[in-house]
Amino acid sequence: MDFLPIYTKYIEAELSALNLPTTPQSLYEPISYFLKIGGKRIRPILTLLGAEMFGLKKEQAIHAAIAIELLHNFSLVHDDIMDKAPLRRGQETVHQKWNLNVAILSGDAIFIKAYEHLQQQEGDLREILKTFNQAAIEICEGQQMDMDFESQEDISIDDYIQMIRLKTSVLLGCALEMAAIIAGCDEQDRKHCYDFGVNIGLSFQIQDDILDLYGDPEKFGKQIGGDVIENKKTILYLLAKKHANNKQLIELHSIKNELDNIRKIERTKILFETLNVKQLAEDVANNYFNNALAHLHQIQVNIENKLHLSQLSNFLLNRNH
Repeated sequence: MDFLPIYTKYIEAELSALNLPTTPQSLYEPISYFLKIGGKRIRPILTLLGAEMFGLKKEQAIHAAIAIELLHNFSLVHDDIMDKAPLRRGQETVHQKWNLNVAILSGDAIFIKAYEHLQQQEGDLREILKTFNQAAIEICEGQQMDMDFESQEDISIDDYIQMIRLKTSVLLGCALEMAAIIAGCDEQDRKHCYDFGVNIGLSFQIQDDILDLYGDPEKFGKQIGGDVIENKKTILYLLAKKHANNKQLIELHSIKNELDNIRKIERTKILFETLNVKQLAEDVANNYFNNALAHLHQIQVNIENKLHLSQLSNFLLNRNH
């Protein structure tokens, strides 16, 4: 994975060069702040690696890559508001550091900046915009489903998978499909790129759910156990509900009403360990990972061209933060 820091540094440099206005300060300072607190930059890197897989230089896809990263950050700013999250990447969230109104407007501005970059991207702009817009609206649909789930009890694992596919995975699919569009690929390779990204995204999000409860807080950058505290119906919760007996279901329901957050997390871990929930979730993540690799295999380029994408996929599945 020696190549990853090179691409990350390249993306960071491009983000630093956005040259945002200085006024109104309360609009643009939060954007600069949020972009500087880091992140894995996986989505734009996927776009660059996808372009290179088809024989292009990474510079030929940089505007699409930055647009993807800006769209992702827009969704995070608003996601943090809806989740009332205090931390993002180990730093205060925008609404926490400033206020709710500032966070909403700054998030909106990030979204518009994404389109400014897309309009500079060479390639079939009509198809690029079609793919980008589809991902953008599906992210909103996924976020709405996530919020709806908070007041619904009859959520199935299939419902959950559909929600995270929309909220998270389609953006990874979009990142790779845009690379294929820029490279002038046929519909078949475009679809395999998209499906590869979506399946990697599903595996990634399930791994994120696991890390939310079992990750190292210093490395994870978010509050450990946040999903448990907020009574989120993650894959871990749904698997526990599916495999629990009547007594365990009563305990699972009782945990929701636990007022002591530390105790709430401890009780959850004890129950999940009894039900082998962590391993079950890892098995689901591995299944989507294998589906992703099957689509990567079908893309009609030399296997050597796919090496970096394959390595990045393995990193995402086996990460600890």
